Amino acid sequence: MAAPMSDAAKPSAERLSFNTTSFQKKTRTKLISIPGSRPSVQNGQLLVSTGVTSLDYLLGGGLAVGTVLLIEEDRYDSYSRMILKYFLAEGVVCQHELFVSAAQDNPDDILQELPAPILDDVAVHTPVEQPRLSCEAQESLDAMKIAWRYQNLPKVQSALASSSRFGHYYDVSKTMEPDIRQTAKCHRFYLPEHPAQASPTHSAMLESYSALLKSLQEVICKEGFGISKSRNILRIGLHSLGSALWGDDLCCYDNPKNGHALTTFLYGLRALLRSSLAVAVVTVPSHLIQDRALMGSITRLCDNAIALESFKGSERETNPLYKDYHGLLHVRQVPHLNCLANKLPDHKDLAFKLKRKQFSIERLHLPPDLSETVSRVSRGELAGAASVASACGSGTSSNKHLDF
Repeated sequence: MAAPMSDAAKPSAERLSFNTTSFQKKTRTKLISIPGSRPSVQNGQLLVSTGVTSLDYLLGGGLAVGTVLLIEEDRYDSYSRMILKYFLAEGVVCQHELFVSAAQDNPDDILQELPAPILDDVAVHTPVEQPRLSCEAQESLDAMKIAWRYQNLPKVQSALASSSRFGHYYDVSKTMEPDIRQTAKCHRFYLPEHPAQASPTHSAMLESYSALLKSLQEVICKEGFGISKSRNILRIGLHSLGSALWGDDLCCYDNPKNGHALTTFLYGLRALLRSSLAVAVVTVPSHLIQDRALMGSITRLCDNAIALESFKGSERETNPLYKDYHGLLHVRQVPHLNCLANKLPDHKDLAFKLKRKQFSIERLHLPPDLSETVSRVSRGELAGAASVASACGSGTSSNKHLDF
């Protein structure tokens, strides 16, 4: 029979039981087990990747589930549309469900333009030449081209073998194969297929935004994306909200009549996302919105906000200082998640460029304009200009440098 615990040993036992309670954050393992997601090391928030690893770093490790990322479109909607396709392609590889809405392009056309993922090759390459092999040896060699455990699996499953990794790389020069794209379940909202219905009561929200919000609510409720039913994550891509194609007049007048339509929609969207396992990326043509105060309200209603400034069609496109980049990226807003201070980027001078196969965001590094060659040329030009000025001013010519 064990002896009763003494009074001196009771405080140590109580202290031991108190210390073990610091490891009780295991209750979030159900959320962490979702493929393609991970908890933040700063605040424990569940994160998903945007598909662009450099953008994930700027946003504090990724997009937090339940938040909205606002992308202010560039002038020709080239790079903002590309980031949206990166976001959707990452959802396909991670086997998340998608919700795509658009007013101009059919969502099916957007899905067909998703970039192809660069996945790890599990095949074992055969030698180039084997001239002395017999027929039986050649057949056995053909059977050993891939590992035995992957031999009888379908191609789609072997292609998505790395879906558990956080963040992938994509080749923008190729489109995703239909076999891979069709593995993800996608919900579509194409505005021409949803005719506007006049509401009996006065509402600040447009009929197009109201139908979109209702469709989102139905998908979240019917597909079980509530926090208590954490089986998957819904990725929402909303393209070019606020444009005239949605029936909005934000881009048409200085004082639009429907000035509060988009802000009201964003209120409803954030309310849906806060109580569900969903994350949204919204693109807005901010360069067409005349009211900058209204654009500031739209930015504050989103958790993350970035702006893309493309060099296409501007003077910077031919400027040799920016020859290595295609535009500038401005971080407008980062979220305050479970903390008092947000995580600001290390630097504000950011630029993006589209390489042959990859879109990347880097710190803006201008070429040095005071190199040895440039300095010599500049000194010669300054000397020539000084001699001409002295000749015109005093009537005498001299090659001597001016001293100040």
